[in-house]
Amino acid sequence: MAQFPSSSSAYGVWSLSDQFIAEAGDNWPSTAGPDVTASYLVIGGGGGGGGANRGGGGGAGGYRNSYSTETSGRNSSTESTLTLSGGVTYTVTVGGGGAGATGPGTAASNGGNSSISGTGITTVTSLGGGGGSDDDTDAVDGGCGGGAGGGSAGAAFGGAGTAGQGFDGGNAATGDVSNPGTGGGGAGGDGQDLSSPTYPAGQGGVGLSSSITGSSVTRASGGSGSSSGGGVTPAPAGGGGTGQATGGTGQANTGGGAGGSSSSSTGSAGGSGIVVIRIENGSATSTTGSPSISPDGSDTVYVFSGSGSITI
Repeated sequence: MAQFPSSSSAYGVWSLSDQFIAEAGDNWPSTAGPDVTASYLVIGGGGGGGGANRGGGGGAGGYRNSYSTETSGRNSSTESTLTLSGGVTYTVTVGGGGAGATGPGTAASNGGNSSISGTGITTVTSLGGGGGSDDDTDAVDGGCGGGAGGGSAGAAFGGAGTAGQGFDGGNAATGDVSNPGTGGGGAGGDGQDLSSPTYPAGQGGVGLSSSITGSSVTRASGGSGSSSGGGVTPAPAGGGGTGQATGGTGQANTGGGAGGSSSSSTGSAGGSGIVVIRIENGSATSTTGSPSISPDGSDTVYVFSGSGSITI
């Protein structure tokens, strides 16, 4: 048997049992990679849309970004990068889109939270988007707030967004059965308020663009509200759903909020979130969850469309 294994070398041929004993005594070379610097984009799942009568749009998932000098949610500053330690496995959670409202007088469900967590770092969490609501019903707070349904009898208020993540949903006009639903909040702007029975309905808040993957992509826009006439209210770029008779679903892996529905008893679902990790001048040793992996210059980009893990 080869002699004198250490934490830096173990020359020769070793049996598995001898290797096990050496590792237990910290006398075996580590297979861990070096510590690395990583940028991230973490977006929660989009909120579901309001249904039944002039539903409001779902809010986009919360948006947190530490890449380059790009804007983070609610037009906040770029966040700090992470230092990921060699040999440590980090958990990546991707939030699903929220379910639509289930009938009159209800609000839709929020999207799921997305996060990066593990030993030695402060967990990065982006909240799911707030659910949009039905007529005369307040929407839900979230990463970006849900849009209120049309206020035919009384006031209906949009949900609040979260500092550093996203904007508020729209507030509805009151006192007219023709008042349409309002827009869900987006990562880059509020959902549209309405103060009168106008057409089209309130548009979802705008999303934000990022080039963390190597090309610019806009994500996390709010869903648009719907009107009693059943017309179409498009959502801005970024995955939010269109407001219409049966609201459009939020686009998968954008965190877009669902569009509000005007004649469907059940609202539509928001889009799932996404987590992107960009390792500077290096790469991970392994991953789970089947992220897409691509080089960009000397960096390596990991795009998680579902939950998994990454080991440095």
